Amino acid sequence: MVMEKRLDALLCHLRPVQDLRAAAELLEWDQETYMPDGAADARARQVATLRKTAHELFTSDRVGTLLDVLAGEVSDLDPLSFAASLVRITQRDYARAVNLPAALIAELAETTGRAKNAWREARATDQFDLFAPHLDKILELTIRKAEALGHGKCLYDALLDEFEPEMSTAEVADVFGALREELVPIVKSVAACPAPEDAFLFQAYDTKMQWDYGMQVLRDIGYDFARGRQDISTHPFSTSFSITDVRITTRMDKRALPTAFFSTLHEAGHALYEQGIDLNLEGTLLADGTSLGIHESQSRLWENQVGRSRPFWRHYYPTLQECFPRQLGSVRLDTFYRGINKVAPSLIRVESDEVTYNLHIMVRFELEQALVDGTLSVVELPEAWNDRMEEYIGIRPKTSAEGVLQDIHWSLGAIGYFPTYTLGNLISAQLFERAHGELPGLMDAIGQGAFGEFLQWLRSNVHTHGRKLSAPDILERVTGGGLDATPWLAYIRRKYRNLYDL
Repeated sequence: MVMEKRLDALLCHLRPVQDLRAAAELLEWDQETYMPDGAADARARQVATLRKTAHELFTSDRVGTLLDVLAGEVSDLDPLSFAASLVRITQRDYARAVNLPAALIAELAETTGRAKNAWREARATDQFDLFAPHLDKILELTIRKAEALGHGKCLYDALLDEFEPEMSTAEVADVFGALREELVPIVKSVAACPAPEDAFLFQAYDTKMQWDYGMQVLRDIGYDFARGRQDISTHPFSTSFSITDVRITTRMDKRALPTAFFSTLHEAGHALYEQGIDLNLEGTLLADGTSLGIHESQSRLWENQVGRSRPFWRHYYPTLQECFPRQLGSVRLDTFYRGINKVAPSLIRVESDEVTYNLHIMVRFELEQALVDGTLSVVELPEAWNDRMEEYIGIRPKTSAEGVLQDIHWSLGAIGYFPTYTLGNLISAQLFERAHGELPGLMDAIGQGAFGEFLQWLRSNVHTHGRKLSAPDILERVTGGGLDATPWLAYIRRKYRNLYDL
């Protein structure tokens, strides 16, 4: 009974922390969707106040005292019980947070608040110089943050740990190195084949009809609009203020059909994860995705294994043709399917194909490490970016907007985030392979527009646990092993062998 009272005391103390964080995230969502540009400075200050207050409340001595006592009291409980999980995860977050001064948290929040608007203007006008001073400041504060947190063998470890717990920079580098060796021959084999036609995807497509079509597919796959909404932003993203309020955005392009549709599917994967967390975890630190790798596995799974599959389009293509008869009426399903899966060097990560996508992530991962360890300066970044793109993908950006300024992440202070995209790719294939084994009619169901059984499988195996299970725990429980690139490589080889008659 005494333990229950202490646990209640901890929960009562942490709920306002979560509310303050959610309020800050709501203001940040508004900044990306509806806030007038002139409000940027005031919004940065408001978010900084909320972040600092939440940090000070979370790192109070009372939390530390309660955790010290509760750690002993829950030690004999099932590790996956609510009490044991809450104490374990709160201890982890608390141990990181107490090393960070509240003033640094506030300064970083205010700096990134201003940087986001600067990034948008720089991207729109193709002027890296407008963003460079903000990125310099973000980098300085991020390095201070990494130093305060402590790290393994390099500063980047501390940053990566925020997004992918239990993964080191060296481990990521090993995974990427091995993956690159396997990818290069695949890319070369595909490049030697005639490229499929895809010009029909890049015509004038009414944005209102694109929007309406995407909204219908969102409903079909299970996104709950009673607990979410979709809006438009410069860079697509998803955000969650609670399990009952999970929002996504997409980006519209009136001359590129894939842009909005696959952005919508990608962000929906994130949102389905957050909406599927056990409601009993609401308002606690457990009500979140366990890692960005697992999170990305959900978005990449819905975008690619489902959304770029032939069965999916067997079901949806006839209605898409009805929406756009002039553009697609004479385009056969097989031609459309090959077009949306075309492999070609691409400047823009979010619009790149499945085969070359990971090379984009490797570029960013290596540049981030160089920025953090001081071997690359912000002023040198655009040229270094262009050099890596040319080396890895075979094309060189002509502008900063299609190069170093294309992603929003650095303006958010999210350094250490990019590796999780490739980790998510690999995990998505591991999960999808296992789902195939347990749901024999999976592709037939997708071909009929029936996603309920598959979504429930994801709910049971991934979503419901929130942070109670770590990424390695989920992989072990679902697949019987750890992170493995083999299923993803097998999926890519099988798919593109058929598409390109390799």
